[in-house]
Amino acid sequence: LSSGFSDTFNIDTKRPKIIAGSKEAYFGYTVQQHDIGGKKWLVVGAPYETNGQQKTGDVYKCPVTSDTHSNCTKLNLGRVTLSNVSERKDNMRLGLSLATNPKDNSFLACSPLWSHECGSSYYTTGMCSRVNSNFRFSKTVAPALQRCQTYMDIIIVLDGSNSIYPWVEVQHFLINILKKFYIGPGQIQVGVVQYGEDVVHEFHLNDYRSVKDVVAAASHIEQRGGTETRTAYGIEFARSEAFQKGGRKGAKRVMIVITDGESHDSPDLEKVIEDSEKDNVTRYAVAVLGYYNRRGINPEAFLNEIKFIASDPDDKHFFNVTDEAALKDIVDALGERIFSLEGTNKNEISFGLEMSQTGFSSHVVEDGILLGAVGAYDWNGAVLKETSSGKVIPLRESYLQEFPEELKNHGAYLGYTVSSVISTKHERIYVAGAPRFNHTGKVIIFSMHNNRNLTIHQALKGEQIGSYYGSEINSLDVNGDGITDVLLVGAPMYFSEGRERGKVYVYTLRENHFVSSGALIDLQSYQNSRFGSCIAAVPDLNQDSYNDLVVGAPLEDEHQGAIYIFFGYKETVLKKYKQRIAAADLAPGLMYFGCSIHGQLDLNEDGLIDLAVGSLGNAVLLWSRSVVQINASIRFEPSKINIFTKDCKRNGKDATCMSAFVCFTAVFLSAHFQTASFALRYNATIDERRYTPRAHLDESGERHTQKGLVLLAGQEHCDRLQFHVLDTADYVKPVTFSVDYELEHPENGPMLDDGWPTSLKVSVPFWNGCNEDEHCVPDLVLDARSDVPSAMEYCRWTLRRAPPDCSAFTLSFDASVFVIESSRRRVAVEAVLENRGENAYSTVLNISFSRNLQFASLIPKDDTDINIDCMTEDKHPNKKVCNVSYPFFRAKAKVAFRLDFEFSKSIFLQSMEIYLIANSDSEEKESTKEDNFAHLNFHLKYEADLLFTRTSSLDYYEIRSNSSLERYDSIGPPFHCTFKLQNLGFFPVEGVTIKLTVPVATRGGNRLLLLTEFMVDQENATCNIWGNTTDYRRTPTEEDLSHIPHLNHSNSDVVSIDCNVKLAPNEEMNLHLRGNLWMKSLKALKFKSLKLTTNAALQRRFGSPFVFREEDPSRQITFEISKPEESQIPIWIILGSTLGGLLLLALLVLALWKLGFFKSGSRRRAAERER
Repeated sequence: LSSGFSDTFNIDTKRPKIIAGSKEAYFGYTVQQHDIGGKKWLVVGAPYETNGQQKTGDVYKCPVTSDTHSNCTKLNLGRVTLSNVSERKDNMRLGLSLATNPKDNSFLACSPLWSHECGSSYYTTGMCSRVNSNFRFSKTVAPALQRCQTYMDIIIVLDGSNSIYPWVEVQHFLINILKKFYIGPGQIQVGVVQYGEDVVHEFHLNDYRSVKDVVAAASHIEQRGGTETRTAYGIEFARSEAFQKGGRKGAKRVMIVITDGESHDSPDLEKVIEDSEKDNVTRYAVAVLGYYNRRGINPEAFLNEIKFIASDPDDKHFFNVTDEAALKDIVDALGERIFSLEGTNKNEISFGLEMSQTGFSSHVVEDGILLGAVGAYDWNGAVLKETSSGKVIPLRESYLQEFPEELKNHGAYLGYTVSSVISTKHERIYVAGAPRFNHTGKVIIFSMHNNRNLTIHQALKGEQIGSYYGSEINSLDVNGDGITDVLLVGAPMYFSEGRERGKVYVYTLRENHFVSSGALIDLQSYQNSRFGSCIAAVPDLNQDSYNDLVVGAPLEDEHQGAIYIFFGYKETVLKKYKQRIAAADLAPGLMYFGCSIHGQLDLNEDGLIDLAVGSLGNAVLLWSRSVVQINASIRFEPSKINIFTKDCKRNGKDATCMSAFVCFTAVFLSAHFQTASFALRYNATIDERRYTPRAHLDESGERHTQKGLVLLAGQEHCDRLQFHVLDTADYVKPVTFSVDYELEHPENGPMLDDGWPTSLKVSVPFWNGCNEDEHCVPDLVLDARSDVPSAMEYCRWTLRRAPPDCSAFTLSFDASVFVIESSRRRVAVEAVLENRGENAYSTVLNISFSRNLQFASLIPKDDTDINIDCMTEDKHPNKKVCNVSYPFFRAKAKVAFRLDFEFSKSIFLQSMEIYLIANSDSEEKESTKEDNFAHLNFHLKYEADLLFTRTSSLDYYEIRSNSSLERYDSIGPPFHCTFKLQNLGFFPVEGVTIKLTVPVATRGGNRLLLLTEFMVDQENATCNIWGNTTDYRRTPTEEDLSHIPHLNHSNSDVVSIDCNVKLAPNEEMNLHLRGNLWMKSLKALKFKSLKLTTNAALQRRFGSPFVFREEDPSRQITFEISKPEESQIPIWIILGSTLGGLLLLALLVLALWKLGFFKSGSRRRAAERER
């Protein structure tokens, strides 16, 4: 079972309905959902569809059924023909844009490249077909379509009287001039009347609709003849009858009169010409002078009459030729004069909209249809509006505010897409994109007025050249209050990270102004995706009451395409997409999936909005799934675990039995599913994060179980799970009961709401055993004593001195001190912790100690069952945290324990501090907290463990009175004295001075010693030498020392040497004295025996941390010097003594030999060899 939160969205990707069509026709380029009387359809544009020999494009209607395959039917809108227009429908891209009108279930299908013929030009004005709810063509919408400048009704009035000769030349003229005309629907119509005495219609204006047909008819016109030339009658007949039969309203009326003589009804001409002027008939008159020239008649009167017939000015409307054969010479000139009439009807609208491509985009609003015209006004573009009361075509000047004249040649393509928003004043405001404006793109937000002016409220500009910012626009009313919340602008060619990834900008509405609010976030991949090529605002997909958004990226995944679904929330859209649907996940072979998107209807009658997505050659239907929220809860009976009262047995052991009620309630977000049901499965686990659970389920004896159930919408379902709790060491932290749940069949049926939890963890606490209010009030008492002796105790027990002496010893220190014996390596603390109140939960003993101590152990005493477990924090090595009788220290409980600390080898301090404090999670009264701690803080003195020794090269010297035997004269024998200090203790010794006093002369000024060298073998030792070493008299005086046989520092002149002692453990220090006895003085002084004592004493400096076990730690080196009395021994005594000694030795050897002393060794060696 998965736990945590669901991260899926509710658009089903497993069962898409794919409607196939022609890839060559670009079937699927546009899609629209359609509803007719409850029956659902999909309208699909195929802008390259063929009709006959022409690639007109078309629209298909596809029924939405449960069948695997849908049979789509082409509506054949490409065959719709516009009357009175010479149209060209090949490549007109019908279906390039589609827009549905949900009010009357009609839709609009546009052909932006539809064009029509005007004279020698083809104008691509574009057009749209409105289709009613029954898929029948209703009307053509072509607001940019203007009448051609060649929209003329031309009546040729031929004189067919007998005087015209030869007639064939008149026929040739007629045929040639007709070939100059652009005859066709929406352009020129030609009718011919012939007169003489009578007037007849040769053919009417609407008889023929092509040059070919008219020429063929003209070639068969025969001369009617007649003896009279009734020109006034012929003109009046053409004006009153010929222009009425097949004449078109609004067409320019042109009359060409060809005659060879004065009229017989000339009095009527004035009235006839006046009536023609009133009817705005432009008259061209051609005088054929063949008859006059052949007979030599003056034609002046005839010419004046013809000029009167012709419109003014005569130089443009009057022609004369010498004879009938010369008519061919005026054909070109007459044609040019007629076509110069085109300029007379020119205005800015017709001049600016010829290539407008109206219908490139379309958008249905309340009072009509907005149409984008990207080619209008020299490709700057425009937005046109078709309403039931007419069309609104803004003037070019209306756009100059945002599209200045100097940029008109850049081709902004305004109208590439059109949309609208609803302002905070509930006014409909239009939005249009111009993706090529200044190369970076622009979007304008504007209102359109019936006087052909615009009010541009705001303009938004793109940031990157070539990004096509504004090529796709849509707006979203997120919260459904009728006011637009978000405007989205696509820039599908936005270049990022080396690819055309695309970008969709988000703008939020603030005080009728759109403010930038970042951009949507697509899949972070390096590919040309064209994200933002299509943006569709759709009703609430996930049933959270907020409308949503779908964005297409048709080039993603190597042009397979993908769509992104974004949540609406409150008054904005969440920037991170919630679901990405890739074409590759739906079906193989889909390409450009996401080029069009529409989602407004419930297509499969399940009450949920579904999506229609276009791709190349296919239309894809994606179904929404219902969304459900599962509310889970757990309750326990009883509500707490009572470990003090066991109410059942499990596996032969006393236990506390409990019941857990696991309940689920399903809430469907859509009202359509209030009677639905679905299967659910769940896992229940006890103490899931513990290695060993403290409770087990009765059913299995395990910690977890798995179950399934069926949930009905809105109904609670509960399962009872019985479990039991055995003895455990942890009664403080509650037992956790975890439930993970998921849908039994996640591929079918409802989806769990996005972000909805799929797990639940509830804890059941232990009863703490305290009063009814379950509020435990302990009373912890802590007492501690150390085994470190005070100075008095040290003096009496260790030094074993009398009380008066110990009092003096104690007073010798500047503060109350404790003494660390030289043999001590540890400090012991005896402590007692007692709880005189109620249970104390999570009781903790915090131990902190000074840096010169290291924690060694904590040992409970008296065989107690109370455990004390200590932990060390690496960050705080001088602290210990100990749990006392976890999880709770029982009421009235008491525990004695011993703490041992070792002295640090690396840190030496003159004090020692140990701080103990006991507390618990239970709230103790402030009045009883004073005895919760013990603070041991000792000022220390350390017993120095120093080995103090001395050596000397000279102990005794005898001064010979006989000068012949004396080796020394003035300077006597040398001496080398050494005093050695060794630190045998655990602590470094410092704050101690060794003082040497050397007697060098008598008080009478006679030198005794000559010091030649003093040396200390310890680096960085500092010594000071005091006293006179050289300034003594050269010649000794007589001085009697017989009454002072012992000279030392107290009765002689001395040299003092002070050295600071600083010894690490196991380090030694040697002090060397070298010199000579001063014989000149010693011989002169009067004494029999003289002792010279050098003294070395250890002294504590002020504040020294060390004490000495000896009262007087000093060492002496004494030189004994004797001067014996003179006496003479006879030589014979010396010789006799020598001989007697030799004789005695011989007798002793003989006696030993007799006793066998010298043989016993050889016998022993023989016996050993035998063995």
